[in-house]
Amino acid sequence: MKNTACFTGKRPQNLPWGYNEDDYRCIALKQKLKHTVEKAISNGYNHFISGMALGVDTWAALIIIELKTNYPNIILEAAVPCKNQAIKWSIKDRDLYKHMLDKCDKITYIADEYALYCMIERNMYMVDNSSLLIAVYDNSGGGSGNTLKYAQRRGIDIDVIW
Repeated sequence: MKNTACFTGKRPQNLPWGYNEDDYRCIALKQKLKHTVEKAISNGYNHFISGMALGVDTWAALIIIELKTNYPNIILEAAVPCKNQAIKWSIKDRDLYKHMLDKCDKITYIADEYALYCMIERNMYMVDNSSLLIAVYDNSGGGSGNTLKYAQRRGIDIDVIW
């Protein structure tokens, strides 16, 4: 927990550029996220938890997978809200999701099937098992806002990117 960081952030449909990852703003955000992860590694963090949702969670997981080449000691944990999380996703997104899960060092399933609170419980699990929250957040509320508030109540460090 001491050297563990987790992530929170928006889904693609809630970002100004939507699903267009070629947009310069998306590219810049991913670069900031990678820089922040590398800063966390240099500060001793070696265990990273992703909620594995589309958007920021996916980008964070892919960054950790990429950085394992230069930092082989880092660990990627998937905190999956339910075993059928990706069931309604596109084939492309499901294939990427499976690839990421295959590359994870640990997978924690919060629930067997989707339930009303499994996403909230996933977010609480990540915060409860971390000492740093890396948040891609613009003060717009939602699940990321709730996760950020929970992390503040828990007293863990928070690094906000936007």
